Amino acid sequence: MPTLKDIRIRLKGIKSTQQVTKAMKMVAAAKLRRAQDRAIQARPYARKMKDMLSSLSTKVDTSLNPLLSPREEVKKVLVILVTSDRGLCGGFNTNIIKMAQRVIHEDYADLYAKGGITMICAGARGSDFFRKRGYNITAGYPGVFQNLDFSKAREIAETASKMYLSGEVDRVVLVYNEFKSVLAPNLKTEQLLPITPEKAAGDTGSEYLYEPSPSVIIDVLVPKHLNTQLWRVMLESNAAEQAARMAAMDSATENAKELIRALNISYNRARQAAITKELSEIVAGADALKQ
Repeated sequence: MPTLKDIRIRLKGIKSTQQVTKAMKMVAAAKLRRAQDRAIQARPYARKMKDMLSSLSTKVDTSLNPLLSPREEVKKVLVILVTSDRGLCGGFNTNIIKMAQRVIHEDYADLYAKGGITMICAGARGSDFFRKRGYNITAGYPGVFQNLDFSKAREIAETASKMYLSGEVDRVVLVYNEFKSVLAPNLKTEQLLPITPEKAAGDTGSEYLYEPSPSVIIDVLVPKHLNTQLWRVMLESNAAEQAARMAAMDSATENAKELIRALNISYNRARQAAITKELSEIVAGADALKQ
């Protein structure tokens, strides 16, 4: 049975931990607000860019642009995985890494067996996990979320485009966490390349005049579209990470509170038992003196 001193030491340690988790929860909540605003603001622009590309693709021969032309046979796939740089965010990284493994070993099991899977990892956690297990990582971006900047998204998009254009890969797939709410992150898998334009939901068939021409505009729009989509994905993942960290720290704070309550009860019981034992010894000693 632990002594009173042991219980006091443990109580002190748990109270210190509770202060840390409470502070981390407040910091994550402040960061979440900013990250959520940035992610929400990026969505309309990315959506409109995609709709414009879909509208233009109906007026030009998409086979003239290699980034819009699917390969007849897919032999090599590039998986772009977006994780966090730091831990203490619950199952955020674990879940997205499991999703990436499922994509690699189930959706592209034959290609993986032939060595046809390469990866780009944005975030230290995913890069460390897959590098230690011998996966083919073309590029890693640890620390990218320490100072999140559009230039990093553009660099990743340019790397993926060059690999696709040179024939190193035949398809590029994104695996990331989309911010949905504080309690419900959304694991997503999207095909980045080749771009497969779809008819916009709000397209009413209106005719527009494009200058200088739809084909010239689409050649300029495709790289911007890739940069925008990567930037949106990184903003979504950053917001989802802060939400997961806030929820994890809130849960840790509540668990510490419950532990403190249980230890206080144990401490009071042990203290009462010690007092009762001392009183019994005093009474027994007094009786012995009387006799």
